[in-house]
This record gives sequence, structure tokens and C-alpha cells, in this order.
Amino acid sequence: MRAITISEPGGPDVLQITEEPTPDIAADEVLVTVHAAGVNRADLLQRQGFYDPPAGATLIPGLEVSGTIAELGSEVTGWKIGDRVAALLSGGGYAESVPVPAGQLLPVPDSLDLTEAAGLPEVLSTVHSNIVGNANIQAGEWLLVHGGGSGIGTAAIQIAKHLGVKIVVTVGSERKAEFCRELGADAVINYREEDFVERVHEICVRPDGSTGADVILDIIGAKYLKSNVKALGTDGRLVIIGMQGGAKAELSIASLMQPRKSVAGTTLRARPKEQKIEIVAEVAAELWPAVISGDIRPIIHETMPLSEAPKAHTALEEGTSIGKVLLIADESAQNAKSAQSV
Repeated sequence: MRAITISEPGGPDVLQITEEPTPDIAADEVLVTVHAAGVNRADLLQRQGFYDPPAGATLIPGLEVSGTIAELGSEVTGWKIGDRVAALLSGGGYAESVPVPAGQLLPVPDSLDLTEAAGLPEVLSTVHSNIVGNANIQAGEWLLVHGGGSGIGTAAIQIAKHLGVKIVVTVGSERKAEFCRELGADAVINYREEDFVERVHEICVRPDGSTGADVILDIIGAKYLKSNVKALGTDGRLVIIGMQGGAKAELSIASLMQPRKSVAGTTLRARPKEQKIEIVAEVAAELWPAVISGDIRPIIHETMPLSEAPKAHTALEEGTSIGKVLLIADESAQNAKSAQSV
């Protein structure tokens, strides 16, 4: 099978398309013929040598795919060959075939484009597991999400609306701000022009008159740590899921104690399989019906052939995309899509 491999840590040019053996599957897995794969920041970090796959996982990047089931493990029930699926992975998505634990599959309904479905498993699982599972967000609370135009941000806006949560996002351009407003954000802050801490306390007013975000979902890390804590209200919860702004920062413990603020850091990829299966089950129960109805939809910026993985990474690094960038493993489908768009 064709797959994208990383020749050595470095820039996008170290991504190379190679011929690899079609992987075997375990008894509790299925083999998915990949139609499309989502491109995520974690893939960029892996390519740069900063984010190794979990023990036992493939070195091929890619944390989410869509496709069809080609083979069933001996213990798998409830699925059949030919089923259209989306899947959360520990790696291996940048390939024509990938083994997936059956518990990490989501059914792709006829109403959902198979290509676009590849942009959902990672972002839905990440956002839901963190704002609901880790931060215990409640309807009516205020959620602040940095990077409103990203795959995480555009998913968070829709999930917040689905949960009855009020959401404010930060963005770096008016183009992204307008898109986030149209998608349903209650408020948008341009961090290049405004102090997001001041604006959050102006926007996020609680029923008791106090101010500040109840939950912050942060992809920036060290650069925003102090500001994020200041932006929280009493009993506020900060969940850090990225380190685009660095990994080390100082923080006064006193700034957390009296107002009972908390800080947590998590990753999805490093969780054991059992936890991933639980998270996917929660997404299936609580969010997938909204996907089927169209109330939550994938936001796709661009699709590219698998062979153009370096270009896809560059597009994500430039920071101008809105939503997800996808790689199409089935290049005949990509060619048909391109011809249709022309």
C-alpha cells in the first residue's frame, strides 16, 4: 500500500510517499480502506520530532480517517465488510489501509459525505472529552476557545451550541471572525487588536454578576498560561491541549487558590485504547445524532491528494486555513472532486 512516512525530523519536505506492507489486524480490529485522512497539529509535531507515537503504534502519521471496512477481526461484531466508517486512530491514517480497534469506529450515514467525515473523529473526541469529561461544563456556562477558526475551534463552536453552552473564541483575522460568528459563536475576539483577558471579563458575565470564563480550552500553552488564568472566573477550569506557544511558564499558585481555579493538561493520542473507546462511545451517543441531522457538520478548508502531504502540512503551519485540511488516499476521488470544482 502507499503511505506517507517521515524520513527524518524536519520540515514538510521530510514527508515521503512510500510503499509499505498492508498491515495485519488483531482479533478486535477491522482493516479500513482509507478514503480520506485528517491533518492535525499533532502530525506536524510528530514530523518535527517533538511528538512520538505511543508505544506499539505505527510511525505512519495520521490520527483520523474515513473509509470502508475491508476486513473484520475474528472477535468483531456489529460491523460488516463494506460499511462506511470514520475512525479515531493512534497513528497510521496517512495510508491506503489502516487497522482500527472496532470500538474506535463511527458509522458514516448516507447523509454525510465520506470525504468530509474524515474531519470529525479527532476534533469531536478532543473537544467533547475535554470540555465535558475533564472540565464538566454545564449548559449556560461560558466557554473560551483559542483558535476559533481551527479544526478544534470550529468543532467547539458547534458542540457548545449543541450543549447549550455560550462560547467566545479568539481569532487573528476579520475573515475568521466573520466565519465564527456565522457558525454560531456568541462573541469573537481578535487577539491582534484586543486584550482577550479584558474582553472576556466584559463579555462573560455570570448570573451572579461575576465575570470570567467558566472553562477555557487552550491550544497555545505557555505563552497564554497567566492570561488564561486571569480570564477565568471563580471556579473556572483551564484545559490545555496544545503547546503552540511553548511548554514552560511560571504561575503563582495563589492566583488559583482563593478563586478556586484549576489547570489541567491532556492529550488524546497517548490515552490507552480502553479510554479512546469510551470517548468514541460518548461521541457516538451524545454528538453523532447531531452529525446525522446536520446540526454539527465538518468544516473543510481544503482537500489534497495523499501525495501532497507536504503541501497540506505547510497549509496548516501558515495558519490561514479555516477548519480542516484533508488528504485523499483515493486519488481518483480527489481528481473527480477537482474536475467538478473547475
